[in-house]
Amino acid sequence: MPVKRLRTAGRNAFEVWSLAWPTVVTMLSYTVMQFVDSIMVAQLGPLELAAQGNGGVWTWTVMAFLVGILSLVNTFVSQALGAKETDSASRYAWAGIWFGLVSWLVALLPFGFFVLPWAFRQMGHEPRLVELELAYGQWLILGGCFTLVSKAFSNFFFAVQRPKVVAAAAIAGNIVNLALNFVLVFGEAGLPGLGLDGIPGTPALGVEGSAIATVAGVAVECMIPALVFFGSAMARQYATRTNWRPDMGAVGDLVRVGWPASIQFGNEMFCWSVFMTVLVGVFGTAHLAAGWAVLRYMHLSFMPTVAFSIATTTLVGRSIGAGVPEQAIRYTRTAVWMSVLYMGAWGFLMLVFREPMVRVFTESSATDVAAADAVVAIGGRLMIAAAIFQAFDAVGIVYSGALRGAGDTLWPGILTIVLSWSLIIGLGAWMVEFHPNLASTGPWIGATAYIIFLAAAMWWRFERGPWRNRRLVRHAGSAATQ
Repeated sequence: MPVKRLRTAGRNAFEVWSLAWPTVVTMLSYTVMQFVDSIMVAQLGPLELAAQGNGGVWTWTVMAFLVGILSLVNTFVSQALGAKETDSASRYAWAGIWFGLVSWLVALLPFGFFVLPWAFRQMGHEPRLVELELAYGQWLILGGCFTLVSKAFSNFFFAVQRPKVVAAAAIAGNIVNLALNFVLVFGEAGLPGLGLDGIPGTPALGVEGSAIATVAGVAVECMIPALVFFGSAMARQYATRTNWRPDMGAVGDLVRVGWPASIQFGNEMFCWSVFMTVLVGVFGTAHLAAGWAVLRYMHLSFMPTVAFSIATTTLVGRSIGAGVPEQAIRYTRTAVWMSVLYMGAWGFLMLVFREPMVRVFTESSATDVAAADAVVAIGGRLMIAAAIFQAFDAVGIVYSGALRGAGDTLWPGILTIVLSWSLIIGLGAWMVEFHPNLASTGPWIGATAYIIFLAAAMWWRFERGPWRNRRLVRHAGSAATQ
């Protein structure tokens, strides 16, 4: 019996990994490029690093509400294919595309050019920081149409188990992003300290140049899956060329089932944005720069786990669509232990090498020694908090993806709101007010508590199993009520 269980566990691990590895490559490629982007901008100084982080996080906050709904493209397509209802697959892909384009027009653009300037001015940051934050954020808003449509495409290709398409697009887009970052951030001056010359006559656009490069990379990342989506093979198999007309029923399904995921994603990003730009930002630019350095390492840690979460969403959706929920449980538990091993290893590295890792972001000719040492000292303390919650974060991320694959989105969404506001914001603000001697470490204690409690709650919800008898797709062209 133990041998049989071992073989089953090995088979489950192979299936999870075979689906996840291209997505892991995608996430790692994207995250490594973000990491390198930040190191490039950090060469300009701590102010520019903080501006890039703040501008990016607030832009992504509003996008997260929309991406939460687009993530349900994976769920609906996976369950449709599990139930052998292939005609429904492209309906939901197109529903995601139309939803993304309309949302960009009616939500993202007004936010970027009316709300964002006001919001940055209210945060009490120094004027130059506000100027750079706004320049970075507004460029990302302009390119948001590519971001949202690419999310619809990627969730479709994850669901049809073609993640290599997404991986290839991410790698190509990030190569473009990296090359343009070097050209546009430093201009003709280049990086003489590294022996890298710039292109003569090219202006140095700094933080704004980094944003333009990011938009160009995302555009490439969107176009590659679009070419495959409209190709003859996909058109024959999934009718991708004929289902293009807006289908309000399919859009309604995404919104009806996906709005809790939207609230979950968006609210969590909003709380993290307040956490970084307000609760941490109140202690000054050095604390902001240190916090963003730590978060870049956190991205390297958790983004591959997000890939396992996406694979779990697909496998759980397929299993439920095929009427075998017990297989969904086995896939999920396998993805959890694989992710815990990975993120646990990162936690060890963060704890042991915390200060040298932060110092990577302070090697800048524009940063004096005292300022660099301050960022390293602060970042070293924050790294301890990040190291503590790595394994817990893995549990929460994977179980959240499993619940999404099952269409169980309302309870996790509500719980995320309650915990994020009570711990990230509430406990974080309490630490700032009553324990200011801890400086930015205080809010990070609140964030650590949040991740631990959220992981425990997601584990309990999935293992309790109220999702087992739920199917979203009953037959072609219709979805069951949630």
